[in-house]
Parts: sequence; structure tokens; C-alpha cells
Amino acid sequence: MGVKIKCVRLILAVLSVSLMGCGASRQAQLPTTRMSPESLKADVSLLKAILEKNHPSLYWYTTKDSLDEHFRQTILSITDSLTEHQFKNKLAWLINKIHCGHTAVRSSSRYNRLSTRKRSRQFPLSLKVWDDSMVLVNNSIRNHPELRRGTIITGINGYSNRQLLDSIYQFISTDGYTINFKQQIVSFNFPFYYANTFGLDSQYRVSYIDSTGRQRNAIVKSLTPRPELTRKDVDSLRGITRREFRQFKKMSKRSLLIDTSLHTAILKVNTFSEGHLQPFFRRTFRKLRQEKIENLVIDLRENGGGNIMSSTRLTQYLIKRPFKIADTVAAISRSFTHRQHIKPWFIYWLSMHVTGRKKQDGRIHFSYFENHRFKPKRKNHFDGKTYLVAGGYSFSAATLFVSALKGQDNVTVVGEETGGGSYGNTAMHLPVINLPNSKVRVILPLYRIVIDKNRPKTGRGIFPDIPVNPSSAAIRQGVDAKMEEVHELIISGKSQAKK
Repeated sequence: MGVKIKCVRLILAVLSVSLMGCGASRQAQLPTTRMSPESLKADVSLLKAILEKNHPSLYWYTTKDSLDEHFRQTILSITDSLTEHQFKNKLAWLINKIHCGHTAVRSSSRYNRLSTRKRSRQFPLSLKVWDDSMVLVNNSIRNHPELRRGTIITGINGYSNRQLLDSIYQFISTDGYTINFKQQIVSFNFPFYYANTFGLDSQYRVSYIDSTGRQRNAIVKSLTPRPELTRKDVDSLRGITRREFRQFKKMSKRSLLIDTSLHTAILKVNTFSEGHLQPFFRRTFRKLRQEKIENLVIDLRENGGGNIMSSTRLTQYLIKRPFKIADTVAAISRSFTHRQHIKPWFIYWLSMHVTGRKKQDGRIHFSYFENHRFKPKRKNHFDGKTYLVAGGYSFSAATLFVSALKGQDNVTVVGEETGGGSYGNTAMHLPVINLPNSKVRVILPLYRIVIDKNRPKTGRGIFPDIPVNPSSAAIRQGVDAKMEEVHELIISGKSQAKK
């Protein structure tokens, strides 16, 4: 009972921080200053020069002639002054043509700071999207009881699902042609991506299918921001210790649950960057040995990647053979001609001179990751049945992890195609380009990673051994279909073992 109370207090505290962030800045206004077309065209030209100098996969999926034309079209389209938001979307459309998930456009630091403080209206429905489907997950307004969880949405403001999603997706970068990543990103925050593409309205006409199968329409008003927390509200949430809060944050990054009746452990790893992962992995696999765990489920559906060495350490507890991280890890340059616009250029310049080696192909190779074979862990190595649950947001280092284990005789990948590319990606070092006039930022990956040179470069992710796709029925019933499938596989495996 005490543990439950602590969890509730932790959750309330996190919510209070979120609400205070919204309420404390009611007067925050997003920048609406319009910038001259000449200054914005100069930013686009500078961006092109930096990418051509330092981006190692600029023409991996798009020819130079095609990308040059996209830059030309972007510059020609700037015929009048633009706000930062308008210009950022132009750049996002352009960067999307590179087909690199790590090359992404971000608002200026100031715009980002103000947007997190501003309490603005928003589209009131949370939606799960995939293919041509849009299904209601949460309705923030109460005067439309017919719009309940699991309701199939067929359009908004006269736009069909396909028109809506195609419009939204053109501003989101992804590896190659893996649409799954874009679908999951939009599902995480549909109101944001809808507003980014179509703007805000006071109300929306939502088309949907009712419980009898008929096409219906409803007018829904934009979501009203929550009121500020009063001092009394804040005082009522006091009592949580810093240690408890840190523990809660760690649990949101990684967690372990054990079902002793099935001799099964569920390891959820939402990132490879935070959460003191390596000591956590040591404790986890020691516990699996002590508890005689037979089945391990690793949930990677919210893992967007992170530190490659963290994913490598986890791989070592599971893999049966020595392995390399990738066949190629190479940059085209370690000099920064436009260093004043790249932050922090010096750290990456130094790192590439220390760890990189220029080879006959003229590229700078991270030879350690190309040549070193990591061995499986001997102590507490897990040899039981392993189920990797993956999806569209499984990206970057999470894709490397799945790639290393897929095909091993005791490993089954369940779920959907990963968002990260199966052949490779462009990542490793990720400095930021700060465009001087608009202050818009662009992530600049410096190393091309080819995971396995023998795989075809199809621009797709890693496909599961057992596909489990989203469904309106599962959403309506609140069922985790992927974990249900894993549960059935474990039960089936036990039944067969008894026979």
C-alpha cells in the first residue's frame, strides 16, 4: 500500500511540474516578426553549403540533381517576408527530401522556450494513425459522448485521412522510406502536428463512423488550456523527496517486471541515453539468473535510440556470437568551413581527429566500430527465449540492437517495422547548425553507418518475424495487441515443451 501511495505522489508531482509550466506564463507570446526574403534565402544557401561540406549521406536516397532542384524551388518560393514558423516549415519540407531521420529541423531556442510556456488552443482529439487509418485514443472534451476511444475518424474539416497525413508527413524526416516512423511520431502528439500543418481553428468538423457503421459529422471546439495551479494546489503536492522523484524518472526510462508464474521477465527500455543503463542491465541479468527466468520480453516501442555503447552492452547479454556494430562508420570531412554556425564544432572536430582515420576512399573512418568484435557476456548471459517488441519509433541505436539479434534461433521479433533503416543510417555525432538570420536550427549528422553491406539498400526498416499491426478494435478495448501476442507465444511454447 505504501508503494502505491508513493507512486501516486510521484505521478502527481510530475503533473504539477507540467501544469505549473503551462500556468506560469499566460502572457507568453510566440514570435511573429516577419523576416525579409533576402535574409531567409541567405540562410537556405548557407544550409546547402554546410550540408554539401559535412553531410555524408546527402545523396543516399536523392540524386544531387534532384536535391539541387529542391533547394532552388525553396529559394524561389520565398517571395515575401515570413515568420519563423513559416520558414521552419519550408526548411522541414526541404530536409525531408534527404530521407535522413537524424537530419531534422528545430525552431530557434527562443521560439522553443516560449512555445513550451504558451498556453494556446489545440485540436482536442488524440489520434492513433497508420496507413490510411485514424482512430480516436482520447477525447479531451465531454460534450461529444459518441466520440469515444476506438472511434474511426474519416476526415477533419473536409480533408480525408490520406490528405491529412500526406500533408503532415512532408514536414517529418525519416530514414529512407520508412513511413512507420512518421506514423508513430504523429500518433504521439496528433494535435501538435495537425496545428503545425493546418494551423489553429476555434472549432473543427470531424467526420467519423458511429457504432452502427454510419458516417457522421461532429463539430468539436478547440481545447481550452487548463487553469493555473494555485499556491494551495502546489502546497498540497509537497512531500515527495528528490530521491523519489529521481527514481520515478529512471523508471520512465527503463523498468523490469517479473511474472513468476510464467518465469517471464518484461524489460522495458525507452532510451539508450539515460537512466544509468549499464548498472541497471547488470542488476537485471543477475536477477534473471537468480530467478531462473525462461522468457525475456524486451519492449523497444518507445526507444528512439541514444548511446550506441548502451545498446551494445544490452546486446552482449543476449547474443551468442561475437559481433561488429557496423561494416562502415565513415564521415566525408572533419573540417568545418562554416564552424561559426555549427555548435559545438570544436568537440566534434577534436573527437573525429582522435578516433577517426582517413583511408584510401578519402573518408574519415571510425575504425574501432568498424573492426572491433564485441563478445557475448559470459557472466549472467541470458540463453532463454527472447522476444523483441518493436515498432515505428524503434529508431537509431534501437534498430542496431534489433539488427544484431534478429535471426538468432532463440530470438523472435514481434510488432511492426522499425523506424530506423535496416541497411543503415546517418548519425553518431550530431552537432547543430544555427542559421544566423532566422535562428532556426538543423541537426547535422556526421557519420554514415552501414550496418550490413550485404543487405539491399531498400530504404526500409527491419521487419518483424511476427507482424502485429494496430487495429481500432484493440484500441477500443484498451488491449495491447503486441504484448498479447507475445503472451500467447510464451503460453504456446510452454505447452509444446510439456508435450
